[in-house]
Amino acid sequence: MEHLEALLNTIKPVDHALETAVQAHLDDLTKPRGSLGLLESMALQYCLAVNQVHPAFGRKHLFCFAGDHGVAAEGVSAFPQAVTPQMVRNMLAGGAAINVLCRHTNTRLTVVDMGVADPLEGAEGLSRHSIRPGTGNIARGPAMTEPECRRAIQAGAELAREAVHAGCTLLGTGEMGIANTTPSAALFAQFMSLEPALVAGHGTGITEPGLQHKVEVIRTAIRVNAGRCATPLGTLAALGGFEIAGLCGLMLGGAAYRTPVAVDGFISSAAALAACRICPHVRDYLFFSHRSQEKGHAVFFKEFKAAPILDLGLRLGEGTGAVLAMNLMEAAMKLYGEMATFHSAGVAEKTTGTTP
Repeated sequence: MEHLEALLNTIKPVDHALETAVQAHLDDLTKPRGSLGLLESMALQYCLAVNQVHPAFGRKHLFCFAGDHGVAAEGVSAFPQAVTPQMVRNMLAGGAAINVLCRHTNTRLTVVDMGVADPLEGAEGLSRHSIRPGTGNIARGPAMTEPECRRAIQAGAELAREAVHAGCTLLGTGEMGIANTTPSAALFAQFMSLEPALVAGHGTGITEPGLQHKVEVIRTAIRVNAGRCATPLGTLAALGGFEIAGLCGLMLGGAAYRTPVAVDGFISSAAALAACRICPHVRDYLFFSHRSQEKGHAVFFKEFKAAPILDLGLRLGEGTGAVLAMNLMEAAMKLYGEMATFHSAGVAEKTTGTTP
């Protein structure tokens, strides 16, 4: 497994010199220029990410990272912590929403234990990378140590490496972890210097008084861990989660191996923000799949100056938004690679006259 610094040194910005050739091919396809809208933008970004004018599109692979959070003890979630391992087992049995969508879109799914409190004995098919059984309570201290955070990041990066070497050309992110909107909101607030009330939402369905309590817990967490947040890695270790760090690592790994990553919702976006703070070039490789119903997600897109591919009112997580966007990204690349050009099809291009 590579050390984090060595991994970061391999991440390069995309080469915009390719943009002219890619755009020329898009404009030569048998359609009015720009008529495929966002699909054309996705194809352009994809080609720049993989550094090829005519890339082959291979397999799609989504990783759902699971972990538990000590801050659940503060009563910030409407569901008990026992739901995390129960949902992991449901995914392994094929019964979760993400399983249905992955089957529907022919996307490989890997469920990863990054730090579930339950040992998940006998859970067949589980990718085991647990750092320890749940993070510390961020309202009382750090979620994890920096060495633990590094291990989680490197585990995610290694999963990206293995997937790419097995033929994956598009990675996707998902997560499962009761109470994980709380550390995610804390990361948004800390990284973007925002008041927690602007980014904390109802999560799995807490009441309005519950939301106010959640905001106070986040404020406390930021205050308690203030001295640990001098660096992006320190911030992620202090306020994040094992699955969030794993997601961050997958994105760093995707960038290192020039493989685009479809980012899921609120929690995955917190991991993306951490990854971009650790290495700004990562942003070139990220596709933000959708705008979550979670309150802080719209704030994130505004502050980060990014736009989601979809806006479907989703608030489930698991990777459900990511896998839907991955299917659209595949469609974009199929159009880019398989449509005829005006020259090859013998179709006349638009004239230069003024008549529409």
